[in-house]
Amino acid sequence: MNRFLLPLIGACLLGLLVLGGCGPSSGAKDDPEQGEKTPEAVIGVSVLTLTNPFFRDLADAMKDEAARHNYELIVTSGELLVANQKDQINDFIVKKVNAIVLCPCDSKAIGTSIVKANKAGIPVFTADIASTAEEAEVVCHVASDNLGGGREAAKAVIEMISGKGKVVVIDRAEVESAMLRVQGFKEQLAKAPDIELLGILPGYGDKKQSFTAAEDALQSHPDLDGIFGINDPAALGIVAAVEKAGKAGRVQVVGFDAMPEGRIGVKDGKLYATIVQYPDQIGRTTIDAIARYRAGEEVEPKILIPCTIYRKADADIAPTLAASQ
Repeated sequence: MNRFLLPLIGACLLGLLVLGGCGPSSGAKDDPEQGEKTPEAVIGVSVLTLTNPFFRDLADAMKDEAARHNYELIVTSGELLVANQKDQINDFIVKKVNAIVLCPCDSKAIGTSIVKANKAGIPVFTADIASTAEEAEVVCHVASDNLGGGREAAKAVIEMISGKGKVVVIDRAEVESAMLRVQGFKEQLAKAPDIELLGILPGYGDKKQSFTAAEDALQSHPDLDGIFGINDPAALGIVAAVEKAGKAGRVQVVGFDAMPEGRIGVKDGKLYATIVQYPDQIGRTTIDAIARYRAGEEVEPKILIPCTIYRKADADIAPTLAASQ
């Protein structure tokens, strides 16, 4: 072999070895899919509404916890309409998601859609609001202790009017969580014989509709002392009606949720108190229940998270609830 060709052949071989050693790295750059994780599971989520900060916080907490488990979350919102939610569940079934999480818009009417998911072999979990449909199978329900929260709301009302007077409740009777709050409220209020519950009016958990309901209550009962709003949007609508009627300070209000606007209302003295829920804990616990179920572990059928009262003294100390959490 020509002695002048030997160095050239050696250089070529060396170059090939170098290129071969760099091959995987250069391949990663060329392949945009390289390094992307395939999700361990896809979870379909339909919350009651994303206009309420409570459900936004709940969904955000689920997203954070899902990322920890390498789950993909598809988050949708029924926006208070069970028909929307039924369509969303049908879409999840078509997509063959690995699990479904619901905050039902209607605790009973959602049952037929849960049954469809059951038949498709997709496990269903509920968060904050339970299904009351007997035929529907739900693996686990994670929520605030709404029955206990209703009792705490009654304690706040009893304290607010010094154990004597007349009160009404502005309700949302279509959802199980509100039903439990009213039940707990009535049970606790019965221990205060000098307080009369005049009625339970529909406000649908909505600020405008609760404003109208409160206006009716104030006109029908000029000697009214207090009102319990089933959530903070309802409570803030009630406050607006009380102010419009010129009865601020005379008629006091308790809310439920401790959403930012509710906490501000407490701090400003417009609400006497609001009941604290922890949507972040509900969201994370729900995803954890799914992870345990998928791992073949036993999952409790119901997980309840206690509620607490948030008064002005709490607002002055912990306006962001950091101390409470």
